[in-house]
Amino acid sequence: MKISAKGRYAVTAMFDVAIHEYSGPVPLTAIADRQDISLSYLEQLFNKLRRAELVKSVRGPGGGYLLNKTKDEITIGEIILAVNENIDTTKCHNDDIGCQDGKRCLTHTIWHQLNHQISDFLNAITLGNMVENQEVLKVIERQAKKPIELPGELKNISVKSI
Repeated sequence: MKISAKGRYAVTAMFDVAIHEYSGPVPLTAIADRQDISLSYLEQLFNKLRRAELVKSVRGPGGGYLLNKTKDEITIGEIILAVNENIDTTKCHNDDIGCQDGKRCLTHTIWHQLNHQISDFLNAITLGNMVENQEVLKVIERQAKKPIELPGELKNISVKSI
């Protein structure tokens, strides 16, 4: 099982919005630059994220995207689902349809249980959990072309003390 670029880029872009939205709407060009993701690909992803009501767009000068919920309400699983990413490890893709002539394969139960574990894991992690992670904070600092001022709840976390 492997999450495709679509799922990874969607999660990365949502992290970027969660980290930078404190200063206002985050333009896709800024995300594209910081995360090295194609602008046209980001536009496609953000259309899906907007339809799933995970982000909202702000038009005009100074426009961009903001989270439509709090960082603690958006899970990684939701983001992946919003961009139509499939994390299914079985080839039947459905409990009711068998993968061997209409019947379950020998290992179906194992892979089905793994799907549930992965889903539970991804749905237990929020953007809020991740933007407070020390490793993520190191990356934020590295990516910043100029020092950024972290929002209030993150100001007391020191990346340098790691």
